[in-house]
Amino acid sequence: MQKLEVQQVVEAPVQAVWDRYTDHVSWTEWAGLGKVRLAREGAPSRNGVGCVRAISNGPLTVYEEVVSFEPPRRMTYRLVRGPVPMKDHFGEVLFEPNGRGTLVTWRCQFNSAIPGLGGLFRVLIARMFRNTLVRLARLHMKPQA
Repeated sequence: MQKLEVQQVVEAPVQAVWDRYTDHVSWTEWAGLGKVRLAREGAPSRNGVGCVRAISNGPLTVYEEVVSFEPPRRMTYRLVRGPVPMKDHFGEVLFEPNGRGTLVTWRCQFNSAIPGLGGLFRVLIARMFRNTLVRLARLHMKPQA
């Protein structure tokens, strides 16, 4: 089992960071991961439990289902479908007050579907998470329209 954790301080209140991060469709505009849409809405919140976000980059689409949704502190999700060489992918994102705003902690664990490549996948995913959180932090440094 591969495990990783990435943290980023976002200079904004917890609720504002939570609202932006869990507005999955808005990821298309700021996250740098490609086009994001809801393949299925959650309940009672459209972005909450049961929601399936589809993240498309070119011809590839990954589907992640929100498993828990605890505003404004914690969200978990699992990879449900996609052309990725991983299995048992489970992620958790935490939002905690910090002296400068909000500390966002993004964790995940997974097994590699290709023996021997788990460490490489862990490095690549950590880089992707880090880049996404840096973009989130930059977004909150700009005035909101």
